[in-house]
Amino acid sequence: MAKEFNTIDDFDVEDKTVLVRIDINSPVDPGSGIILDDTRLKLHAQTVKELSNKGAKVVLLAHQSRPGKKDFTTLSQHAEALSDILNLRVKYVDSLFSNSAKEAIKSLRPHEILLLENARFFSEETLSRTPLEQSKTHLVRELSPLIDYFVNDAFAAAHRSQASLVGFTVNTPSAAGRVMEKELTVIQDALDNVQHPCVFLLGGMKPDDSIDVMENVLSNGTADSVLTTGIVGNIVLWASGADIGEVNRNFIASHGYESMVEKAKDLIDRFGDKVKYPIDVACEIDGERVDIDFREIPNESIFDIGVKTINYYANEIREAKAIFANGPAGVFEDPKFAMGTEDLINAIAKSEGFSLIGGGHIAAATAGLGLADQMSHLSSGGGACISMLASKELAAVEALKNSKD
Repeated sequence: MAKEFNTIDDFDVEDKTVLVRIDINSPVDPGSGIILDDTRLKLHAQTVKELSNKGAKVVLLAHQSRPGKKDFTTLSQHAEALSDILNLRVKYVDSLFSNSAKEAIKSLRPHEILLLENARFFSEETLSRTPLEQSKTHLVRELSPLIDYFVNDAFAAAHRSQASLVGFTVNTPSAAGRVMEKELTVIQDALDNVQHPCVFLLGGMKPDDSIDVMENVLSNGTADSVLTTGIVGNIVLWASGADIGEVNRNFIASHGYESMVEKAKDLIDRFGDKVKYPIDVACEIDGERVDIDFREIPNESIFDIGVKTINYYANEIREAKAIFANGPAGVFEDPKFAMGTEDLINAIAKSEGFSLIGGGHIAAATAGLGLADQMSHLSSGGGACISMLASKELAAVEALKNSKD
């Protein structure tokens, strides 16, 4: 993609204080507080180490979960884990812009690294506002005088317009970190230079995002077919005229997704058999997985796509030269209903075509199967990636483009 924002290469960071927004939001055991997966910490290590090696005084800003969640906790464990990964000491201060935090920043020497407290402990962080409005928050006003540069490496949160992501770009020279730079380049290049036949595999629990992607990639000719699974598949099945059972209709309606059915109908009308939906589904009956033809779905919750659908979709994947996948096929956390997700991930891994796994749960499932290295690109950000696939602007990226030089 054409360069539209600064990167680390554009700044001389030696002896400069660089505030780096990273996304190390990780699964945490609510009982012990132990980080269960350090994938994101390892991803951001490249940016952090590079800045440190160049003589920067590195200040890290990150979040963990959100208020009300069991894993909404301090970042002390993250500092320890990051220290182990980098083989460098990562200092930690349990506040964001208190006097102790400010003193910790001021006392940093070149090559040293400091992690500030969970940004979402600061109530203004959870509000979505314009960069100019966010530049006036306490977080940005208190920290800006202490830093020379702002680096945003948090691609996974790039679709959000929160203070720590967009506020510093207004008055501080800003750049993309290596994770942000790579994600934007790889995903955009893949969309700009797509090979055909191109297949999109869309599932998961956020059908509104997936329907937007479906409309975008079918309208602009990027996708030759869209394979739907998960709640998306159930919505498209319902839109096709199939009786998916009252319990599944109620689930869709209770989550506010009933309006998606009309959108799906419109897409079926416009694009016909390019829109694929399950030909069988898996339900739980008497504690067992039972695969059922889509014309005979009982009033039971659908937890996965069926075996016939898996084979049908796997054939489409095998013939594709480009595969974009976002969202699991079912409740893959339950071994009885992991088959759809796991078999399709295996099919993608065996494909000779370009493959992009769009972050979130499907990325976790791919890594869990040990197949991450067999994909062309495994994105770190589910929400940000799917926004790009839907041709939506990413707030944090737009802020970088408009940032102070």
